[in-house]
Amino acid sequence: MKGVILAGGLGTRLMPLTRVTNKHLLPVYDCPMIYYPVRCLVNAGIDDIMIVTGGNNAGDFLMLLGNGKEFGLKHLNYTYQEGEGGIAEALGLTEHFAEGERVCVVLGDNIIEKNIRAAVEDFGEQKGGAKILLKKVPDPERFGVPVLDGKRIVRIEEKPAKPASGYAVTGIYMYDNTVFDIVKTLKPSARGELEITDVNNAYIESGNMTWSELDGWWTDAGTFASLLHANQLVADTGANKL
Repeated sequence: MKGVILAGGLGTRLMPLTRVTNKHLLPVYDCPMIYYPVRCLVNAGIDDIMIVTGGNNAGDFLMLLGNGKEFGLKHLNYTYQEGEGGIAEALGLTEHFAEGERVCVVLGDNIIEKNIRAAVEDFGEQKGGAKILLKKVPDPERFGVPVLDGKRIVRIEEKPAKPASGYAVTGIYMYDNTVFDIVKTLKPSARGELEITDVNNAYIESGNMTWSELDGWWTDAGTFASLLHANQLVADTGANKL
């Protein structure tokens, strides 16, 4: 399985901090934000990784991370997303890198306390399809929210005013290689982006989606409030260190 970190976009919700740097290069306690998704994948046993970045500071990732030696990697791959076409569009840029293999996708502003190795191993035994990680949160309306029928996901609703469950879809997704065919069928949403929720719903509709609940705490760091929260969590309890 290959790893993909999506670290593009303009980070407009964190202006003016992101006026001079990419959001994923901002500090979260004692490390740049991008360190955490890299560790997430490495700790899960995934060592073939591509980072999708964008904006005017893409070269800074190379200066910071180099070939990934600090993380025990022999090589890191990079590609560039022009503009803000959405998470699914960014994922589509990695098709050549995947080379027919399954991918584990982590959003660049997601930070977890523990690791996802068990979920990755479970997906490796799955015949195909997709697997997502859910987490109970106090504010699910900020995220994609699964509608559940027992243990089965019926659909995912994006930022619903009245969430159907207390779970959020975390920014960690596992897909077989048909994900790239799905991305090619997507139409832009009202905000002009290709949405990852549409990808996940396509797998759900075909009956090829499983899920697990993430162990330990999880947060994104894409707003001022969640960035502060992420700093506090890492400072108080630590995060997925190598």
